[in-house]
Amino acid sequence: MDFTRLVEEKIREATRNGAFDHLSGYGKPLPKDDLAGVPADLKMGYRILKNAGFSPEEANIKKELMTIEDLIKQSENELEKEGLQKQLNEKILAYNQLLSKNRIRSNSSIFKNYQEKIEKKLLE
Repeated sequence: MDFTRLVEEKIREATRNGAFDHLSGYGKPLPKDDLAGVPADLKMGYRILKNAGFSPEEANIKKELMTIEDLIKQSENELEKEGLQKQLNEKILAYNQLLSKNRIRSNSSIFKNYQEKIEKKLLE
């Protein structure tokens, strides 16, 4: 039996046994899709990253940092370099604040509890 079938069977079995009946949101409509603009084949990856504490905003800032760093390297104008360095410093600050906020969230007891439950289920 391949891994996918094994996982699907475990989920069906847990559903039959009522393992999901106590979850928050049970019987309520699903939340609106916050990944509406993401192609279907990439949504699962984005969800995994989001649940792990990474965000598209974080990736966008990182991309902007790299672009500004490239512009600084290519610039020959010192005044332009100073302006770009100021932009870079502001982006680094925003990126660090975002990472700090995500670390606080990922270190929460709820996340750790969720992580432990997943690990326990996978080891069964």
